[in-house]
Amino acid sequence: MTIRLSENFRALFYSPFYATQATGAFAAAGVEVEMIPSPSPGAAVAVLRAGDVDVMWGGPLRVMMLHDAEPACDLVCFCDVVARDPFFVIGAKPKPDFRFADLKGLRFATVSEVPTPWICLANDLRGAGVDPASLSRIDDRTMAENEAALSAGQLDAIQVFQPYAERLIASGAGHVWNAAATRGLTAYTTLVTRRDVLTGRADELQRMTRAIHRTLQWFAKTPAIEIAGLLKDYFPDLPTPVYAACIERYRKLGLWGPDSIIRREGYDRLHAAMRASGALKRDVAFAACVDTALAEKVVHATPA
Repeated sequence: MTIRLSENFRALFYSPFYATQATGAFAAAGVEVEMIPSPSPGAAVAVLRAGDVDVMWGGPLRVMMLHDAEPACDLVCFCDVVARDPFFVIGAKPKPDFRFADLKGLRFATVSEVPTPWICLANDLRGAGVDPASLSRIDDRTMAENEAALSAGQLDAIQVFQPYAERLIASGAGHVWNAAATRGLTAYTTLVTRRDVLTGRADELQRMTRAIHRTLQWFAKTPAIEIAGLLKDYFPDLPTPVYAACIERYRKLGLWGPDSIIRREGYDRLHAAMRASGALKRDVAFAACVDTALAEKVVHATPA
């Protein structure tokens, strides 16, 4: 039976998911997966809960928020892929000695499309002794709009992911001030399903996890230009060399996990940021939102 997999939204840092499909890793693991696009991250959750898809990929943040609001929520994360935060603070001028306090008084635009990047960055600010509310922050523009505004000299710094960051760096219009991945593990993107699917279709989900685990190993050692060439149809407007540069930068930052096991450290870091921001009203236990049993079986049975 086919597993219906909901694509959260199209993003470059999801490249290992696309590679699993493009390399035939799902088929090689003995599982048939149909990738179904979602109109938005929030809609992907609703479709999964309604039973219209079997699995989605997305942020544990949304799973935590649902468990916070509904303690009996049946959604669970079971396979890790994006283990660190993929966002950057890109400034208009070089600042090799950047500190978070430097953002005070600047024309600074943050991500509007999804909540996790600002929730995590705000906690970095708090950790550095900076009140997030003290920034003159623009929070109602898209990353594409902010990329253009930084290039035009209308902003001093922006928060973006790839390929926006790489294009600005390559053009000389932007400089990396901070790579959020350097804060350490932060549970960012996993496979998510319902508890009944995790139990009832365990063999298929284990095969799916095995395919992703092997793809992560392949992704870590394959030349970036080869990966970018294989996946170019997913980003037809992005030049292959720029795509490859994005992959290389993310790999150096350790963005993608070494295996498919969701780490408690990454969960706890995200959980702390959400609690500090008020996105969670209470503590939500790791075991309520995460089940690592399938991934642990895969990792222990798969040679490097």
